Amino acid sequence: MNFGVKQELDWNTLSDDDFRQRVRVFLEENYPEDFRHVQRRLRWTENGGWFRQVAKKGWLAPNWPLEFGGLGLAPAKQLIFLDEHERIGVGRYADHGIHMVGPVLIKWGTPEQQEKYLPRILDCEHRWCQGYSEPNAGSDLASLRTSAVVDGDSYVINGHKIWTSMAQDCTHIYVLAKTDPSVKKQVGISFFLVNLDQPGITVRPIKNLAGEEEFCEVFFDNVRTHSSNLVGGLNNGWTVAKSLLGFERIFIGSPKLPENALQQLTRLAEKQGLANNPVFQDKYIQLQLDVEHLSAIYQKYAQIATSGGALGSDVSMLKIWATETYQRIADLLLETAGPTAALLPGDDIGESAGNVLSAYYNARLPTIYSGTNEIQRDIIAKQVLNLPA
Repeated sequence: MNFGVKQELDWNTLSDDDFRQRVRVFLEENYPEDFRHVQRRLRWTENGGWFRQVAKKGWLAPNWPLEFGGLGLAPAKQLIFLDEHERIGVGRYADHGIHMVGPVLIKWGTPEQQEKYLPRILDCEHRWCQGYSEPNAGSDLASLRTSAVVDGDSYVINGHKIWTSMAQDCTHIYVLAKTDPSVKKQVGISFFLVNLDQPGITVRPIKNLAGEEEFCEVFFDNVRTHSSNLVGGLNNGWTVAKSLLGFERIFIGSPKLPENALQQLTRLAEKQGLANNPVFQDKYIQLQLDVEHLSAIYQKYAQIATSGGALGSDVSMLKIWATETYQRIADLLLETAGPTAALLPGDDIGESAGNVLSAYYNARLPTIYSGTNEIQRDIIAKQVLNLPA
């Protein structure tokens, strides 16, 4: 099976410094200046060309094994790869295929599913979004109402998903749906792969406080998907979903967001002349240490994931640590910008105030999505520390 572009060499044989330099040079020479450190989700019409270039180089999936078309990077080099992307400010795209669907299919998919979908993720032909949350099933995801009923060689899906990131730019969606409403709610759920380009699917963007449309609602009205798109077996979707949430919490729990915000804070502090201000430096260094410690523990979990090990419930710690550190950095950004933070983007104040506000707005979201931090604390209390309910 040809899953992706053959790598130039085994990147893990390079020294960390050599690998970092190669990644840095490629990004510096190729990543567009206009899209560096943009504090919003870029649309596919904006950065699609860049990611197609990355796909042709074979660098789209640093976390996938070599045999499935990824870079097969060891955890230390994954962090370097991530760090260099953050240093230059590379924006995200609809990357659920890389970070969620790919790992799930590598673990749970049939050879036919892997052969059909993985190459198309790696060349950007397929872009994926997540059909999990519903208006009355967020943190209590097992209470979802979207249904899938077998009809011949297909399943017919009806329901409503919400907070679906970048669905308007995606070609496919992975969906949790009820396939047996008569049993315990976690038991009667299945995991489906669905093409968005078909009758019965409506995608409706949601405008947020910053005026951006990162999230969407997705409506399913008698939508069909072939039975071969059922992943992990009938009524086994909750198990598949939990493994995917482990991958998601590693991704969301990466140092990426807080590192990016810390770099922005550093630039703003330099412009404000705060390098020698002891009050600011005390706050800044505490946050810097939190980010560095997060990077160290992240490497431990990345090692487990890349070696094929099972992630325990303690992975929830990563999401709490990363997202709340991101919030504290965004809060200090706002405090440091002072009254200028209220100005609109484009005003001549050195650092774009719009970026400061955007970071502050965006930092509210990660503590809520992918299971609220309150839920993550409950998971740790009950399943890791064995505290009484």
